[in-house]
Amino acid sequence: MKTFKITHGEIIDPSNLLTAAKNASIGKRYREENLAFTAHREEEIDKLHFELSYFPKDGIPGNPLESSYHVGPYRRKQIYEPKPRIIMALQYRDRVVQWAYYQKLNPLFDKQYIDHSYGCRKGKGTTAAREQLQKWLRKVSRSPKKWYVLKLDIAKYFYRVDHEILMKILSKHIKDELILRDLHNLINCEETPFGLPSGVQPELCDREEWLYSRGMPIGNLTSQMFANIYLNELDQFCKHKLHIRYYIRLVDDIIILWPDKQELKMILDEVSRFLNEELHLELNKKTCIRPAWLPVSFVGAQITPNKIRMRKSTRKRMIRRIKFIRKLFEAGEITFEKLNNTMQSYFGLMAHFTAGNLLRKIIDEFSFRVFHDDNNS
Repeated sequence: MKTFKITHGEIIDPSNLLTAAKNASIGKRYREENLAFTAHREEEIDKLHFELSYFPKDGIPGNPLESSYHVGPYRRKQIYEPKPRIIMALQYRDRVVQWAYYQKLNPLFDKQYIDHSYGCRKGKGTTAAREQLQKWLRKVSRSPKKWYVLKLDIAKYFYRVDHEILMKILSKHIKDELILRDLHNLINCEETPFGLPSGVQPELCDREEWLYSRGMPIGNLTSQMFANIYLNELDQFCKHKLHIRYYIRLVDDIIILWPDKQELKMILDEVSRFLNEELHLELNKKTCIRPAWLPVSFVGAQITPNKIRMRKSTRKRMIRRIKFIRKLFEAGEITFEKLNNTMQSYFGLMAHFTAGNLLRKIIDEFSFRVFHDDNNS
């Protein structure tokens, strides 16, 4: 078991906090709270450093150590696309603290991950994951054996992570007690619960029913890191205990390829048992075994040995958004530059899919509208 040689002092060092403040501002520099922090950056960094430092209680030597830092309140926002979720947002100074921990810890944990874990990792991501799965599908399609795909779908993953188990995993690699105390405070927010009871949808759960001992706030930087750390336990089990060669994961989207259906059912039983007993997670009804020659649904795409098609629901959302932006342009509410930027972003997205017909359809409709407007001007 790899133990990291990282200290609390390295994480709360003012130079690390300063870098964290810069990273936390990316894309959000002109928000009011960011500007207020930046206007007094040195004082704010010194204040955070002091709050994160541990001193004997009541200033009496020999008393237990404590810090004065407390995670601030979360802002809740409910979204409905691509599916209903509760997004949590922290104040800027708390995001700085999260970045300080992420900068130091994530590179250390990243070295422990398997090669084919693709979520929230430098040089990985959705495009690389899709392409890797397609390579495997292409390879097994040439095999004389009949291959099968096991798609694992974890029920409400971010809402069901067990805090006690997560802390046990972290403590296997981190021995600095002050780091663990800070991580415990980040994970176990006293003011805001993040967990859902089993089988309950977030949009249907009353505030008083949310759980404090489970869940991670969707939208948090540290949640991305913790999500990989938690399911790395499953990755290691599948690779080193079950000896599965074709195993790929992006966050909680997991695919296994295997050449025997009955053996794959036994693998499913073992995975389900491990998730339930070791991680206190459950698979939902979307988990299934299908022949490998059928399209595989994975990270927003339908993948075959020859094609990577955009999922139907994604296409519909994109077309709906394009129509909305076009109406704003025709009404004079946005500039052509804004319209063009939106279209170019979608063209860039479609470049990663087999989407020739969809691309031509959008280009034809977009070009006609611009030409029509030019003739009327």
